[in-house]
Amino acid sequence: MNTAMDDGRQESAGEQTLSFGVVRDEDVVDDVREDAAPPETSEVSDEVAEPESDSEDDSDPPDSDTPAVPEDGVREEALPAEAAEALTGALDQLRESIADMRFGLDLPGVEEARKTRADLLAQLQDYVIPRVRTSAAPALIVIAGSTGAGKSTLVNSLAEKNVSRTGVRRPTTGTPVLACHPDDQPWFSGGELLGGLQRLDKPTRESGTDGLVVVPTEKLPQGVALLDTPDIDSVVEEHHGIAHRMLDAADLWIFVTTAARYADAPAWNLLRLAKERGARLAIVLSRVQPRSREVVMKHFVRMLSEYGLGEIDRFVIHESDVADGRLPDNEVTDLRLWLAELSVDEERRAQAVQETLSGVLNSFRTRVPALARHLEGQVAFRAELRTDVEAAYMGALAEIDQAFRAGQLLHGEVLARWQDFAGSGDLTRSIMLRKRGKAAKQGPERITAFRAALRAGIESVIVSAANRAAEEVVARWRHRSELGATLSAGLERPSDELVRHAGRAIAAWQEHVTELVRTEGVAKRTVSKVVQFDADSLSLIFMVAMFSGTAEGVPHRLVNALLGAESLRGIGAKALSDLRARIGMLFDEESMRYVQALDSAGIPDEAAATRLYQATYNLEVAR
Repeated sequence: MNTAMDDGRQESAGEQTLSFGVVRDEDVVDDVREDAAPPETSEVSDEVAEPESDSEDDSDPPDSDTPAVPEDGVREEALPAEAAEALTGALDQLRESIADMRFGLDLPGVEEARKTRADLLAQLQDYVIPRVRTSAAPALIVIAGSTGAGKSTLVNSLAEKNVSRTGVRRPTTGTPVLACHPDDQPWFSGGELLGGLQRLDKPTRESGTDGLVVVPTEKLPQGVALLDTPDIDSVVEEHHGIAHRMLDAADLWIFVTTAARYADAPAWNLLRLAKERGARLAIVLSRVQPRSREVVMKHFVRMLSEYGLGEIDRFVIHESDVADGRLPDNEVTDLRLWLAELSVDEERRAQAVQETLSGVLNSFRTRVPALARHLEGQVAFRAELRTDVEAAYMGALAEIDQAFRAGQLLHGEVLARWQDFAGSGDLTRSIMLRKRGKAAKQGPERITAFRAALRAGIESVIVSAANRAAEEVVARWRHRSELGATLSAGLERPSDELVRHAGRAIAAWQEHVTELVRTEGVAKRTVSKVVQFDADSLSLIFMVAMFSGTAEGVPHRLVNALLGAESLRGIGAKALSDLRARIGMLFDEESMRYVQALDSAGIPDEAAATRLYQATYNLEVAR
């Protein structure tokens, strides 16, 4: 015989406690009614709250927070095949929409959003969809609670078999253990419920939280199963997740806490979650000392009523000896009767299952839109970063336009080559081709050098503007958040291919201008009688005129005299438009580096949130 182990902790200063004298049971109920004014409650006895029955208690008005059950019993009936198919289709669409979501940016609240996404997917896969498809399946009752509350001992006692390991070592339960009647075993061993967990005959070291031990026992009534879960406040972090996953897959929750720890925050966080989800709930208060039972019960009932949980089923287990991992039979008699009533009363069991399922579906009305709003925040942040990129490179294009208009290109090497070309006589010889002599053979060398210098000058302007655009994007992103700095790492300078790509683009543009001059640069009739010009040379003179920044220079006057003002304007507009388009394509390639950095973070497109809202609406229609 071992004594039920006390959890060994002192009551913390933060716990809510009240000091009362010895009170009668009637005083407990009356006091609660006066302080909390809840709807009528069933009488709380010395030993245990009476389970619900079909007697006069059923006529009492239900708690306002408990979903109402129609008197015609519609909610207890299984869904028609057509309705179940429509609801399953809507749930599948919702699951796919949630699965497609990605939260790549580490914005505030992203971890909560990722957890919510994982919880929703697991609940849809593990519980909601299987339950809708097979609404008549046995009810799964999850036993949850704090460390050392005696969950495993309670399961063993109800099953009259050591199905779950007990002991003083904490945490004791690492792998979930499910106990059920042998006739219900096929449903839990091979069904879709908690389908992601490997079925085991007994726990192993390798199984961890990825397995589910299924143990049949004839001592449990048919139609209900008990699932022992890891502690909700375990020191092992992964136990928290699996415990909540089990609760998300439950038809009913039995929450186990002790007389020393019922006021702790983890306990009430779980109760609050149960209420938010609309889950059918019962509470077991264990390790209650007989001398303090009345005070503890009074305080506990008061707290439950304040939370709107005054009507839930409550059971009390006294501090008692534990033999072979089990409690004395008299301590679990009332809870065993409660389970038996659920087993034999199919209508009541179906009502409890439907209440929990409806509560989960109702919770999607707030949980899914909250997920969509965070997704919209991610998309909005991405749009802001894209706007920064577009603004920087649009500014770079405007900077290049200004440089060309201001004549900044005709400096240094370009100006020297122009002066050499114009001062050597090659300019005159390249135009007066009808009188070409041997000296004209020297022209191509200077033309080639001048063309190369002009191409290098334009490249320099483009690369300089691209450098400033890259620096501006990185500065904008860093200013927005630390995340922006992370995403922009390595993007402070233009790509290594920019110079090569710019050289090819400018060379192609020069060829294009030469072709324009050749095909559209028809000389004035009075000039063409005595002058024939070389298209290559004249195109270079035309480019100088474009970039000179003034309409009074020699190149501009010369081209105007040869081609006429109208022809000059037409060719000039086409040449400048083509050059700007080519530079724009270069900058588009550069800006794609930033877009790729955003896409690599896994940010969804703008339609993802819309699809999620639509899936939620379709679910409401299907219900």
